[in-house]
Amino acid sequence: MSESKQMPTFQDIQDARKFLRGKTEITPLMYSKTFSDMFNAPIYLKLENFQKTGSFKSRGALFKISMLTEKEKTAGVVACSAGNHAQGVAFAARASGISSKIVMPSYTISAKINAVRNYGAEILLHGDSYAESYLEAKRIALSEGRTFIDGFNDRFIISGQGTIGLEIIEQLPEVENVIVPTGGGGLISGIAMAIKESGKTTRVYGVQSENCDAVIQNLSGGPVVGSRGFTIADGIAVQNPGDMNIELIRKYVDNVVSVNDEQMAYALFKLLERQKIVVEASGAAPLAAIISGKIDLKGKPTVLVVSGGNIDLLLLSKIIFKSMEIDLGLVRIECKIPDRPGTLQKITSSISASGANIFHAEVDNLSQDTPVGYQNIRFSINVRDKDHLDILLERLKESGYKFVVKSD
Repeated sequence: MSESKQMPTFQDIQDARKFLRGKTEITPLMYSKTFSDMFNAPIYLKLENFQKTGSFKSRGALFKISMLTEKEKTAGVVACSAGNHAQGVAFAARASGISSKIVMPSYTISAKINAVRNYGAEILLHGDSYAESYLEAKRIALSEGRTFIDGFNDRFIISGQGTIGLEIIEQLPEVENVIVPTGGGGLISGIAMAIKESGKTTRVYGVQSENCDAVIQNLSGGPVVGSRGFTIADGIAVQNPGDMNIELIRKYVDNVVSVNDEQMAYALFKLLERQKIVVEASGAAPLAAIISGKIDLKGKPTVLVVSGGNIDLLLLSKIIFKSMEIDLGLVRIECKIPDRPGTLQKITSSISASGANIFHAEVDNLSQDTPVGYQNIRFSINVRDKDHLDILLERLKESGYKFVVKSD
């Protein structure tokens, strides 16, 4: 068995901590008064979105590459990823002065491709799924003699990620709950091992996407079907966790729960709105678990691991609009009005008189359910709260035209 496939030890995590000192950030642990008041427990955010490359992945990648032989370093490394692991490996390879090749699925967005390329990696777009890209990366490893850098099922990757656990208990010795995004299991197994082997009785929880909850499936002892659909949380969208990770999770993790995309999107929005931090969907999973009531904090000091901040800005904009609708900050209203001069002005004057602001307006004269001689107008309107919305709706009623509030 190669060293990388041996189970990590607590000493490995301590060695990783020494090696990474000065090479990675000791990320902030930020107290959140907003969420502490909201959930009646002291809540802190471990901000790995402030880590080099925008996620925790650089920790494990740097430590893993440091353990390669000189011959392996000369041959270079290869990895498969559509996101954070790709950036982490590319960054670590450049920092170590070695060649890296990253296989990315063909659907990977250009922003992520460019980010990886900027770290000096050679990029190969291959396959319509992660599984196809993975097989190509393994083929390259064999044909070119490169070392394949696994995203989670590796002794040194796990040890590097475990340094987060050491930082947490140093920054907040009284911590009693730690909640961690969970996909393949490299992050949570390292953090949980570091905390428990330090002698802490802190409870460690994992959070998965409902559509990619293979860790939960493994722990339940039933058949593992892996990924069951799409999720916006690509950072934890792993079809099957590593056997090493599952063994460590069984030993050190107290429970693993799942949340859906809507819950993660809303939590992401709240982190942006209330804490002014940009996170990716997987990084918002711990807060989503609390908001949805999946984890009872019991009033105890709790750390949420914000694993990364590399989000597609187009997706972020959609999440903002959708979440504002949930909070009644943005409402969509559809009106059918006679197609004659002055009618649209009458509607917009009613909206203005209510103190609301039109964010977007769209005229659709081709809708099949629009009567002849009418226009179909859709407004996206910014309001302050439910009371303000009620005022707006009353003004629109007074205008004399029919309207509906859209929820989809």
